[in-house]
Amino acid sequence: MTANDLILEAERLERTLAGAPREARLEMQPKVSMLIDDLRAQGAKIPSKLRRLDAMLCDEAIEARFDNMPI
Repeated sequence: MTANDLILEAERLERTLAGAPREARLEMQPKVSMLIDDLRAQGAKIPSKLRRLDAMLCDEAIEARFDNMPI
């Protein structure tokens, strides 16, 4: 995939994530991180919007791990 293809895929994922329930967002988080890794590997500039989306999804995934942790 070219960098442009990866950017288009990221934009498609972003639109999908906009209205997705929490479980779906958690499932898609690794895909967003992999897209960022692929963009880096190609030397492409990673849009700040995509970095913020990845950070937000990572935060949600971490919070989800602690939701069921007994106190």
